[in-house]
Parts: sequence; structure tokens; C-alpha cells
Amino acid sequence: MRILIIEDEVALADALEQIMQKNKYLTDVCHDGISGLDCAMSGIYDVIILDIMLPKMNGFEVLRSLRIGKISTPVLLLTAKDEIADKVNGLDIGADDYMTKPFNTEELLARIRSLGRRSTGTICENVLSFSDIVLNLSTYELSCKNASLKLGLKEFCILEFFIRNGTAVISKEQLIEKIWGYDSSAEYNNVEVYISFIRKKLIHLNSDVTVKTVRGVGYCLSSGK
Repeated sequence: MRILIIEDEVALADALEQIMQKNKYLTDVCHDGISGLDCAMSGIYDVIILDIMLPKMNGFEVLRSLRIGKISTPVLLLTAKDEIADKVNGLDIGADDYMTKPFNTEELLARIRSLGRRSTGTICENVLSFSDIVLNLSTYELSCKNASLKLGLKEFCILEFFIRNGTAVISKEQLIEKIWGYDSSAEYNNVEVYISFIRKKLIHLNSDVTVKTVRGVGYCLSSGK
């Protein structure tokens, strides 16, 4: 899951990023409303953590612009204010949840998980499956029949992205944006290297699943050797 943090307090933004990364979430951080909106409009994020009091463009304006632009990514508003009017305003213009600073880390993570399930349509948050493979979202283990192995973070995120999209073809550009992030310097060979890693692990598990290359387009999951 990729999360965008839009927070102008650098120390808090750094703390939020560390919390998310510790829990194996991919993150990008922006410190003002305009750059935050620019990133958010890419549509690559599963959840957006959005502060209300931001320079250049406040959180309400960012949120309103996202919804006008048909970006439906779940948004969790953060604010130092505990006024009912702010909560009502935020929810009315499209926020999905709301937390007041200071907040409890475990509660924040629980809300992020809830919003993530809403974003991806996941009912059971512990595992994802495709054909004969099972991906454990808590342990990062990939299992097939009676064998299992642990994936690295990017391997996990790539395979999760594939499984959530079924047999749909995913381009290298989509993978770079989703896994490496907006404005990343990652190149196609980075994608190819990790696809190779995943293929080798599927072979090691003797799975029927393969990552098929669709020439000139991208990759997709396929079942059946």
C-alpha cells in the first residue's frame, strides 16, 4: 500500500513517514498544499494523510480539488483543531476520516488499515490469493501448497499490486509510479530486475503462476505452465 503524507510540520511528517515505513507501507511526503495536490492527482496512492493547516493551499482546498478532479483516494484529515465545524466541513467536502493532533499511533494505523481496505476493496486484510499462491500481508510470506518464503519489500509490493489487479496487464510506468513513487528516478531496468526476482521465487515454490510479459505493453499474472 502506498501512502501520501501532506504535512508542513517537518518533524511530524518525518515521524509519520517512519511509522508508515516501519509498518511496511510505501510513502511519499509533501510539505505544502500545492505540491501535495500535484502528487495526489497522480491517483497512485491508496490513502492520503492530509493536514488542514498547510502553506500555499490549505487542506480543505486540496481535498476539494481532489474530489472535483474525480480522485477518490481515501483521505484522512489531520488537524490541531478539535472544532466540530472543521470536522463537518472536512467530511462534507469529501474526507473519509478525521483525527485531531496529538493522536495515538495504534489508532492512526487502525484507521489507515480501514481506509486501505476501502480503497482496495479487500474484505480479509491478512491474505491475498491468486491461483495456487497466497500472499500474507502481515508476514510478507508468499506460500504455495506446503512451501513458503519471505519476500523483500519491493517484491512484496509488486506482487501485491499484481494480485489486486488479477490478470490485468500492468505497464512498467504504472509499476514505477506505484512502487518507486511519483517523480522517481527509477528506470525500466529496475522493474525488470524485480520481476526477475519474483519469477525465480515462483519457480522455487513450484507454482503454476507466472509473470507473463506482454510485449510492448507490460506484465500480467498468468496461471498454468
